[in-house]
Amino acid sequence: MSKALLIIDIQNDYFQGGKCELVNPKEASLKAKVLLEHFRKNSMPIFHIQHINLRQGATYLLPNTLGVEIDENVKPLEHEIRIEKNFPNSFLETNLEWELEKLHVKELVICGMMSHMCIDSTTRAAFDLGFDCTVAHDACATKDLIFSDKRINAHEVHHAFMSALGTIFAKVVSVEEILK
Repeated sequence: MSKALLIIDIQNDYFQGGKCELVNPKEASLKAKVLLEHFRKNSMPIFHIQHINLRQGATYLLPNTLGVEIDENVKPLEHEIRIEKNFPNSFLETNLEWELEKLHVKELVICGMMSHMCIDSTTRAAFDLGFDCTVAHDACATKDLIFSDKRINAHEVHHAFMSALGTIFAKVVSVEEILK
């Protein structure tokens, strides 16, 4: 069974000074970098997912901006596959599934941004498509959210989404556990 790494949306707008700052994006990107180096060293497939926000009224990850660029910590090498997407689900209207099938990938290691949005929707979609998923929880980041006039801090948001994914959709573990 072939295993691949999906690095989802680790892009400049999510970092300090970006248009949609997350909580601890640098720390998450450095953990993702550890996974990336492991997959490179072991010649395993790597997919860099880049969100290009075309939604009406969008304010971040806009085409042709510095913010849409993939962060230096996980910059793709020339031969690594880059998938551009326009929706939270990395499979929706992309060739990701086809590229994975072409390489006979059955197992995905998923990391990136944002835990509550693209990590969640991509992991659930991958599960529905029959992939075995592992989410590296410490290589993901999110932000505070507002619901019913209450601020939910990023730590709680992240843990809620990781616990939900871990119920059936994925094995949710640390980068260290993945590398064992």
